[in-house]
Order: sequence, then C-alpha cells, then structure tokens
Amino acid sequence: MKSYRQELWFEVPERRGFVNITRQVREAIAESGVREGLCLVNAMHITASVFINDDESGLHADYDRWLEKLAPHAPIEQYRHNDTGEDNAVAHMKRQVMGREVTVAITNGDLDFGPWEAIFYGEFDGRRRKRALIKIIGE
Repeated sequence: MKSYRQELWFEVPERRGFVNITRQVREAIAESGVREGLCLVNAMHITASVFINDDESGLHADYDRWLEKLAPHAPIEQYRHNDTGEDNAVAHMKRQVMGREVTVAITNGDLDFGPWEAIFYGEFDGRRRKRALIKIIGE
C-alpha cells in the first residue's frame, strides 16, 4: 500500500471565504501514484473547514449569510471564548457546522465524485496563513 502526504497553504484576505481546492487535490492524487484508495483532506486549524458541495457562487453567498445568522460575529462580547482577548469564537462555531474533513474514494486514479461535487477549504478567521492536509492511501 502507498501513502502520500501534502499540505496546502492559504492566506484568505478576508475574515471568511471559500476556496475550491479540487484541482490541487487531483494533482496530489496524480503525484501519489495511487489508482485505487482513499483521499482524506482536513483543515489543520480549528477555525477553518473542508467540505464538499457545488462550486456555485450563489450557494457560497447563501452559506456565508446562513452561517452569519447562525453565529453572528458581533457583538463579540456575546461569546465567552472572546473573554480571552480573541474575537474569533464564531469561527470555531462555523467550523463545527461545516466540518473538519472529507474523505473521498479514489477510483482509476481520480476522485470518485458525483455530479457537481467539489472540495472546498472554508475559512472563518482569515487574514493569516493556514493549511490543510491531503493524505492519500491505496494502491
């Protein structure tokens, strides 16, 4: 069995944003040489997410609005976590909703996706360097 590891680095200029990383994941699979196996992609920061959905700008705007209604950033005093001097309590909550990781089957050397599926890095406390891990195992 083969094993391959790669990190993707991001610096999202805004507090929140979504980055399509499907191309980079496919490139990592090609580099790994794995034809049949599994690909794990996970955010390595507790204020970011990795998820699968459609690459459609209206949907991403809907996610952003929905998440902000679910856990509004302001007033920051409403969150106990922010008593530490941070202002990112909502980023932790948004990550919890959107998820930490995805696992996708690799078949014939490519992601075994359904129609319209793509992998995204979701940032909820941006403006600094963060990373996601790609881990591929298989034959």
